[in-house]
Amino acid sequence: RVAGDAGALKAGEYHFPARVRAAEVARMLSTGDTFRRRFTVIEGHTTARVLDGLAAAGGLKGPVPRAAAEGALLPETYLYEWGDTRVELIERMQEAMDQTLAEVWESRAEGLPFDSPEEILILASIIERETGVPDERARIAGVFVNRLRLGMRLQSDPTVVYGLTRAVTEEEPLTREDLDAEHEYNTYLYAGLPPGAIANPGRAALVAAANPLESDDLYFVADGTGGHAFASTLEQHNRNVARLRALGRTP
Repeated sequence: RVAGDAGALKAGEYHFPARVRAAEVARMLSTGDTFRRRFTVIEGHTTARVLDGLAAAGGLKGPVPRAAAEGALLPETYLYEWGDTRVELIERMQEAMDQTLAEVWESRAEGLPFDSPEEILILASIIERETGVPDERARIAGVFVNRLRLGMRLQSDPTVVYGLTRAVTEEEPLTREDLDAEHEYNTYLYAGLPPGAIANPGRAALVAAANPLESDDLYFVADGTGGHAFASTLEQHNRNVARLRALGRTP
């Protein structure tokens, strides 16, 4: 009242530091210097997993919209305030992905075998699930683009995992029976890209899918250290597999 700000107090969630002075409290309340909460969407997480996290996030209100499509949410950290709705936050994630995908599509390399931004999104989601090594993204994108151009099946394990009804873990890894499972995401059975994204890819994976490394690579296998060994021929690939098995790095 002394400062003339009694009518300017703004509702919200505030974080007051220890031993804060009354004048600073008044300033924060009158300027609306509210506490900003954070929600992080992690690269490679499925939309279902993101929505589960959103349901448990504190400070948000309203139901979780279950209609969000796979791959429609851009992974990054979003700030929000107490009382914001889950629907609003999801809409911000979708708008961020739409904008990023449009930018990536405009800056894509020439001659790619893609007819739409959605195909870039699908490939990026596979890349995101295939590797966590930043320097490998463009090279793995190149392998898949080479296969698409030749009409080869992508044979990507993460696409198979996405279409299974059971969880795949270290204790219960993929089996030959899983690779033969009949579902539309099985890129061991069907050529071309799967019908949709298998996760939410980050900007780096989207850029890699739109700008793949030019090479003769057609194969890669996990080397047991988080990376992959690449090959341009089946013979080279089989040698890589045999060598890694001898080292105990691949099943």
